[in-house]
Amino acid sequence: MSRRNAAPKRDKLPDPVYESQIVAIFVNHIMRNGKKSLAERVVYGAFNKMLDKLKGKLKEDDDSSEGGSGQSGSGQAGRAASIIRIFNQALDNVRPAVEVKSRRVGGSTYQVPVEVRPERATALAMRWIVDHAKSRGERGMMLRLAGELVDAYEGRGGAVKKREETYRMAKANQAFAHYRW
Repeated sequence: MSRRNAAPKRDKLPDPVYESQIVAIFVNHIMRNGKKSLAERVVYGAFNKMLDKLKGKLKEDDDSSEGGSGQSGSGQAGRAASIIRIFNQALDNVRPAVEVKSRRVGGSTYQVPVEVRPERATALAMRWIVDHAKSRGERGMMLRLAGELVDAYEGRGGAVKKREETYRMAKANQAFAHYRW
C-alpha cells in the first residue's frame, strides 16, 4: 500500500447509450482483456433481452401506476428509462448493507460484522451478478447476464442468495461486533 496521499477519485464518464455512470461501471465489470466494445455489446444485448423477458410484468406495473395508459414514456426514451429502472432495482436487491471481515485478536481470528460503504456495496453487487451469471446454464454471456438480472430484479437467483448468506454470517457473528475497528 502506498505511503503517499490517496489517489484522487476520478469522474466516471457515462456510457454512450443510456447516459448512466452506473451502466458504464457495469460494462467495465464485464470487460475482459480490454475489449470494451464486446463488453458493451454483451451488456446492451442483455438489457434488451431482460426487458423482453419482463415485458408482461412491466405492463401490469405500468397499468396500475399510470392509470391504465400502459406507456412509460415515448419510444426509445421510455424503453431506456425502464431498462435503467430495472437495472437499478436489480442492483438494489443484491447490494449488501453488512459483511464480515476477519479480525485477529489474541491468537484467535473472529469474523466481525461491519457496515459496507455505498461504493463497495455497489461493486460487490455487480461482482456477484457477473459471477453468478457466468455459472448459469444458458448459452452465451448475453443470455446468462439477462437471466441473472431478471432473477435479481425479482428477488431471487444466485446473487440475491449470496447477499442473504452474507447477512446470515453477519447475524451469526454479531457477538463479535465489539471487535470492530
